[in-house]
Amino acid sequence: MPSQESSTEETTEPTRGGLSRRGLFGALGAGAALVGAGAVAGRVTAPEHESTLDDVVGFYGEHQSGIVTPAQDRMHFVAFDVTTDSRDDLVRLLQTWTDVAARMTAGAETFPDGAFGGAQYAPPSDTGEALDLTPSQLTLTIGFGPSLFGTAENDRFGIYSKKPVALANLQHFPGDNLDPARSGGDIAIQACSNDPQVAVHAVRNLARLGVGTVAVKWSQLGFGRTSSTSQAQVTPRNLMGFKDGTNNIKAEDDVAVDQFVWVDPADDQEWLAGGTYMVTRRIRMLIESWDRTTLNEQERVIGRFKGNGAPFGGADEFDVVDLQSQGPGGPIVAKDAHIRLASHESLNGIKLLRRGYNFTDGSDGFGHLDAGLFFIAFCRNPLEQFVPMQLQLARSDSLNEYIQHVASAVFVVPPGLHDGAYWGSTLFGAAPPPVSPTDR
Repeated sequence: MPSQESSTEETTEPTRGGLSRRGLFGALGAGAALVGAGAVAGRVTAPEHESTLDDVVGFYGEHQSGIVTPAQDRMHFVAFDVTTDSRDDLVRLLQTWTDVAARMTAGAETFPDGAFGGAQYAPPSDTGEALDLTPSQLTLTIGFGPSLFGTAENDRFGIYSKKPVALANLQHFPGDNLDPARSGGDIAIQACSNDPQVAVHAVRNLARLGVGTVAVKWSQLGFGRTSSTSQAQVTPRNLMGFKDGTNNIKAEDDVAVDQFVWVDPADDQEWLAGGTYMVTRRIRMLIESWDRTTLNEQERVIGRFKGNGAPFGGADEFDVVDLQSQGPGGPIVAKDAHIRLASHESLNGIKLLRRGYNFTDGSDGFGHLDAGLFFIAFCRNPLEQFVPMQLQLARSDSLNEYIQHVASAVFVVPPGLHDGAYWGSTLFGAAPPPVSPTDR
């Protein structure tokens, strides 16, 4: 479980109800809603109580939202396979998705005609389950997998020459037990919100609109963020009960973000400047075995005290991890302790921006919980950042006795959008002529 530690801003969870999505969009106006990524809108007054628009995260900006945005509490991740060989059909879908995503993140329904607009005997244009809910800081982030770019022999969308060198399927790491049905994918969308129904609604509607062009390959629901991406957030706990991600990169650290997250124009492909890479790993925790392990051993494995999160040799969670001092039995922080192996000091300065979530997906049919961490990390180059880290953890981390990596994927995340652009426009270029609304 790559930990690259983290401390973050606690976001107030908005109440379900409040200002409705239809009311919110009317109050904002399309132009006011779609401001720079991460920005917050002003205030309006709703009947009975004041409702802020602080839970609207701007969709447009230099970078996509949902990366350095303060991590929300809920996540719905989905990977699609493209089922058409038509470049025009794919680009038209990306255009439609962009328009719909901008509206949903602003608190509106999927199309301007309203949830129940159009013909009475046709399906409604919005599935409707989020009509009475605020957007709850909904962000939608798209990424493209290695398979979307095709091969030199089968360049179905004419973008093989634009495939970045760093975009390659991750190698098989020691201990991996990967399920191909829950790995990879042509396109990924990460929906994050403080309301699970809002996140599910977003993915549901994007999947519905993609029928005939894409098909869902796999998806994952997550709850309880396991990382903090802002200095104002407190450090959360994972399902092992430990504070997770104390030393994560924070959005306020511009130097670290520029160095380790955003792709520079000179790195490789010019179209990717301002973008990043997203690595996902579904890490199952062997909960029953962990729960029978003594507190002393749990803390030794992690290298931190379970109560306050302080590293061994320290008194506070944010005390510097002492990797040098010796105790009676050897180093204070064991050589195979998770925080030692995941630290940038042990990795020649490597850091990642973590943004993972807990998951619990029932039982495995043998009386064991199917639960763990859905690890998400954003980085400037996965081959130079994630791969060395995971190799070190896979070979030496004592935590491996209690976890298993069961799914894996990597996606390239294009830069943010200006008004009028679409997801992937820097990659695909000019859009094809629009189709009639009746063909939507």
